[in-house]
Amino acid sequence: MKFGLRLRGGLLATLIMFGAPVLAPVGAAFVSSSALAQTVQSISVEGNRRVEVETIRSYFKPGPGGRLDQGAIDDGLKALIETGLFQDVRINRGAGGQIVVSVVENPVIGRIAFEGNKKIKDEQLTGEVQSKARGTFSRAMVQSDTLRIAEIYRRSGRYDVRVTPEVIEQPNNRVDLIFTVEEGAKTGVKSIEFVGNSAFSSYRLRDVIKTHESNLLSFLASSDIYDPDRVEADRDLIRRFYLKNGFADVQVVAALTEYDPEKKGFNVTFKIEEGSQYRVGAIDFRSSIPNFDPTSMRNYSRVNVGSLYNVESVEKSVEEMQIEASRRGYAFAVVRPGGDRNFEAHTVSVVFNIDEGPRTYIERINLRGNTRTRDYVIRREFDVSEGDAYNRALVDRAERRLKNLDYFKSVKITTEPGSSSDRVILLVDMEEKSTGDFSVSGGYSTTDGALAEVSVSERNLLGRGLFAKASVTYGQYARGYSLSFVEPYLLDYRVALGLDLYQREQKSNSYISYGTKTLGFSPRLGFSLREDLSLQLRYSIYRQEITLPSYLANCNNIVGSSAFNPSPAFAASQTPAIDLSSTNGLGCYSDGEASLPVRKELANGKTLTSALGYTLSYNTLDNNKNPTDGLLVDFRQDFAGVGGDVSYLKTVADGKYYTPLVSDIVGLVHLQGGILTKMGDDLRMLDHFQMGANLVRGFAPNGIGPRDLNPFGTQDALGGTKYWGASFELQMPFWFLPKEVGLKGAVYADAGGLYDYKGPTTWGVTGETTTPGNSGCTASTTNPATPGTCTGLIYDDSKVIRSSVGVGLIWASPFGPLRFDYAVPLSKGKYDRTQEFRFGGGTSF
Repeated sequence: MKFGLRLRGGLLATLIMFGAPVLAPVGAAFVSSSALAQTVQSISVEGNRRVEVETIRSYFKPGPGGRLDQGAIDDGLKALIETGLFQDVRINRGAGGQIVVSVVENPVIGRIAFEGNKKIKDEQLTGEVQSKARGTFSRAMVQSDTLRIAEIYRRSGRYDVRVTPEVIEQPNNRVDLIFTVEEGAKTGVKSIEFVGNSAFSSYRLRDVIKTHESNLLSFLASSDIYDPDRVEADRDLIRRFYLKNGFADVQVVAALTEYDPEKKGFNVTFKIEEGSQYRVGAIDFRSSIPNFDPTSMRNYSRVNVGSLYNVESVEKSVEEMQIEASRRGYAFAVVRPGGDRNFEAHTVSVVFNIDEGPRTYIERINLRGNTRTRDYVIRREFDVSEGDAYNRALVDRAERRLKNLDYFKSVKITTEPGSSSDRVILLVDMEEKSTGDFSVSGGYSTTDGALAEVSVSERNLLGRGLFAKASVTYGQYARGYSLSFVEPYLLDYRVALGLDLYQREQKSNSYISYGTKTLGFSPRLGFSLREDLSLQLRYSIYRQEITLPSYLANCNNIVGSSAFNPSPAFAASQTPAIDLSSTNGLGCYSDGEASLPVRKELANGKTLTSALGYTLSYNTLDNNKNPTDGLLVDFRQDFAGVGGDVSYLKTVADGKYYTPLVSDIVGLVHLQGGILTKMGDDLRMLDHFQMGANLVRGFAPNGIGPRDLNPFGTQDALGGTKYWGASFELQMPFWFLPKEVGLKGAVYADAGGLYDYKGPTTWGVTGETTTPGNSGCTASTTNPATPGTCTGLIYDDSKVIRSSVGVGLIWASPFGPLRFDYAVPLSKGKYDRTQEFRFGGGTSF
């Protein structure tokens, strides 16, 4: 008897694959096991063109004695179907009971093409689909690829996408596969709502998450595109935010998304159960390790009694303690935090338990996904290596460091068992991203005017973790270029070496009569003392010169009959004598004249400054770009006199403290001050502090402090050797505007002072002298050559406190950060210059 069984995919193939009984065709019958009891080698194969006979036979596994029974034939049939190599498989019985396997092979794909795709390139789609050119065609695989392409578009925010596969048959059992894509419009997030939040407003929580609502400027960003993975990640961001602020029982129950066909976008709702806010009631340290004093870990705790319970502070404390225990020789010590809640007092008693952990060693560290970045660049971020004790805190620190490099889209470190029970293998999975930037920037400020910059930078040069940047700046009043290079691991130590070469030209404008040209070089070393504390050591050497229009410095000319000094005695002593009656008796002052220190600096020519300095920075800001909480303090000192032409000690301190107040209002206290100390020769005017709106808003650039009072000159700002400033600012959102607009308002009050000019006041070369202590020196309002008039520098150096109040508009725009300020001075020096409106900002595109 001859039996036939034919399968063509579809439902029948599915039933066979899952072991469902298959009905025989009409007129056919199953052959008994004994009748089919043949060997694998006796199987005859028909219809195969590319797949070898032995390959097909290998799917049939014989039973005891090398014979095929009914079960082995069924299993072989299923296995052949599952390969995807065939579009039709039949098992028949030929003459003499021989088993005959008839197959129809799937075609070979000649080429794969994509049509209609504009937003996603062919290369990306080719890498995502399973069907490959010169591979086997499978309808099931094509269907899977169609769904995959649609999913890629949905994750880029295009939920109206339509993907249609088309198969074009070619000779020799080959086909071309065409995917036609109708991309559709971008599907954004139309609204984000929060339910159950009372401690924090919805406006504040929108600042925590990465997903934003669509607005008029959404085409410049992608954060408004609906992405289910990002929404899920936002749930964790909200939870972490609450845990940082004392809500130990918080739960983000759900993130509900609903497509609104009318708005053609998604509505996202986060359901939150806040719970109570807790403070730290007590802190205890316990240890089960012999001879280990747990109280010695108190200095490494970042948790304080009475403060809000902060899970991040607890985690950082655990990490610091575990690392310190490892340094002391307790390589397997594990710090486990615990907390007992007092529901009535709303406090948490934190306990750090230090125990002996499992004695596990790192067998290998396997790196995966770094196609460009060198292995050693990644491995140097680890404080552990193969053979060391496994320390989870150090592994977590390495993962955080790798993420902070900004070389990778994602970094994940997991473990798998090693070759024995006390060995683990670290798996470091990474996905690299582009690290090069080309930017064209433009901006405008009331100080520097219009400004443009072109820059090229690379954060991971040659895959070696090096940073390099070249930029060129060109503007109305400022021009120059700079070259920067950073080696983050000097000689394999965690010390960053930076090299900067720069050239700057500042042109004269309405605030200063002179220009400056500076060419400099500065190597620097950076040390990370802690996560919140860093130190920078630097050496700076630069050459600087002043430029002036000739008519503002013609009083320096002692050649011929051109007047340079209004003193009649000096004029009469010259041969020939200088005629002071020319140009209405004003001599060289008739067309204006720069201040004495400026002209003296011009005559001195190029000046070389060689200085050593350092900066100590303390930073606990919650967000460096848009801070709402934390402290930022910089302390800088520079000593000039290591060679060069000038010597001084310049000390500067700057501190900013941010704190959230009520209803999303953030308070900012800004304190600053500086002292310039003479160390040898006279100080140059250019080395003095120059202050204006950078100290007290409402004043012009260089508008504060000592100033030349010569009514016939340019009355330049001279600067001072001491300054101080204090500012209090309230930043608040515009609650009636969507959060995504990025607008904030500010009100502020500033106060400060700049005084104690110690630069040149006389110039013997030109005969410009001043009576001792400036006694009797007044600004002449008539002829500066009048006998008895003081000819040296006459200036105002009153120690008046400058103050102002004002309002500001802060815009985190897609075009870059912009700020508008309007301030009104309340108190000022007699000769200060004001500028009530100030604007600054720029962008990269």
